[in-house]
Amino acid sequence: MTAPTDLPDLPDLLADAHVVALPMRVRFRGVDVREAVLLRGPHGWAEWAPFQEYADRDAARWLAAAVELGWGELPEPVRGQVGVNATVPAVPAGQVEGVLGRYDRCRTVKVKVAERGQTLGDDLERVIEVRRVLGADGRIRVDANGAWSVDEAREALSVLASVGLEYAEQPCATVEELVVLRLALARASVDLPIAADESIRRAEDPLRVAREGAADLVVVKVAPLGGVRRALEIVAEAGLPAVVSSALDTSVGIAGGVRLAAALPELDHDCGLGTAALLADDVVGEPLMPRAGSLTTVRADAARCAVDPALLAAHAAPAERVTWWRQRLARTYALL
Repeated sequence: MTAPTDLPDLPDLLADAHVVALPMRVRFRGVDVREAVLLRGPHGWAEWAPFQEYADRDAARWLAAAVELGWGELPEPVRGQVGVNATVPAVPAGQVEGVLGRYDRCRTVKVKVAERGQTLGDDLERVIEVRRVLGADGRIRVDANGAWSVDEAREALSVLASVGLEYAEQPCATVEELVVLRLALARASVDLPIAADESIRRAEDPLRVAREGAADLVVVKVAPLGGVRRALEIVAEAGLPAVVSSALDTSVGIAGGVRLAAALPELDHDCGLGTAALLADDVVGEPLMPRAGSLTTVRADAARCAVDPALLAAHAAPAERVTWWRQRLARTYALL
């Protein structure tokens, strides 16, 4: 990949790299403790936190995004406020109200479904409870993280759509499956838009979903796509409505997502940038949580500069994990 124009020297990156381990409120995406590396650049703090199973080549895009946020220039925002959805993990229905209680007046909720070991009945109970708490006018979207086959997705979405869904995110894993699923839903008279996430952020060709008619919307994330500017290019080339989401980030990473959402020419959907609520603690004293369902660019920019040294120390990862991340950073840097 092309190295960022403002790429600092590796010793400079390592000199001010802080590895943290943040406990989760509830298990999410198989993660109980979220590890991240905080890097300090001349334009504020940046976050590098590719999931541990990702290859170095994938992690290099995340590092390019961190360098852009800490050392590069960001596009100017065209809006000062970004709507944000709440996120409900694959919890029992009885816990939904407590999860949503951590969000201030949210109007949109993303619900995790297709969790391993759970059933469609579990998903339906969870979505119904979200509808009860949110009310008839609230917007609900579901996210399967590509876990269903086409047949499973057709069955599940035909059932879940009865609760009233805004869209379904990555119901199947591959672009080919998404194409077939969209046709199957249309034939079954299930009017439900499909959003692509993993098929964008983990693909060698992120534009294939648009080219092959696999999705109605694209979900874009700053870190996996290599930065704010690269994500803007992908949205422009895809020509589809976009939703900006986080990658289970700290408030520093979420701030980058807010800057992307604020720079999009059009933004018709609330964004998945409220996941700080899933962390039991953060690296800033005032976590970047939406107020009245929104985040502002002012608060996002402030969060990028407000990392608390006491919190970095309190949540410092064990020595062996620090070594692992520093070695990974050196390997990844060589790929830029």
